[in-house]
Amino acid sequence: MTDTPKVVAVTGASSGIGEATARRLATDGHRLFLGARRTDRLDALTREITAAGGTAAFRRLDVTDAADVRAFVSAARERYGRVDVVVNNAGVMPLSPLEALKVDEWDRMIDVNVRGVLHGIAAALPAMRAQGGGHFVNIASVGAYEVSPTAAVYCATKFAVRAISEGLRQESTGNIRVTLLSPGVTESGLADSISDPAAREAMKTYRAVALPASAVAGAIAYAVSQPPEVDVNEIVVRPAASAQ
Repeated sequence: MTDTPKVVAVTGASSGIGEATARRLATDGHRLFLGARRTDRLDALTREITAAGGTAAFRRLDVTDAADVRAFVSAARERYGRVDVVVNNAGVMPLSPLEALKVDEWDRMIDVNVRGVLHGIAAALPAMRAQGGGHFVNIASVGAYEVSPTAAVYCATKFAVRAISEGLRQESTGNIRVTLLSPGVTESGLADSISDPAAREAMKTYRAVALPASAVAGAIAYAVSQPPEVDVNEIVVRPAASAQ
């Protein structure tokens, strides 16, 4: 249990890494404000956290809508008085070869994975500046460091998250912390959005060895728990048994 509880806003909190992060940070004593499109799952998660003695609330959120993200952050501030940490976690991964020309899926990845992170920063950065500090935890992927077949656009979006995070870190004056968290293969429903048959089949082998989402949540908890003068900039977490 932390001695310095923080208000943490988590996007994409209805499943996978976001859901595991909400549980872990609530257990650590932080106050959670959760966002995603699936409000039924958010409601169930919030009830679970509060029943266990934690503090959590939620709001429906579409990270592709800048106004909606601003409203999400404003709602968190109205409820708790401030926002100390934003975990920009929402993401999609409909992999396919470029020659499949799935332009709509490319656009969706850019909108969620890149614009979603930018919208989170734009919504919370002024408030963090005004309150004297804050912390962005941006979820990328090992795909932010390497490219594989069928993942060109997905990796491009994660390279972008890495660049955005580093730019924000360099522009910050010490009171805004920035962590880039890049997981390897993690248990989640992320691959369920793959519509290309070949890419979907390849993922079955690629994801045979995977981290539990709780392991990634633990890495996020570590970064969030550091004292104000410590900025954990990059964490890469992979399954020990995997070369990926």
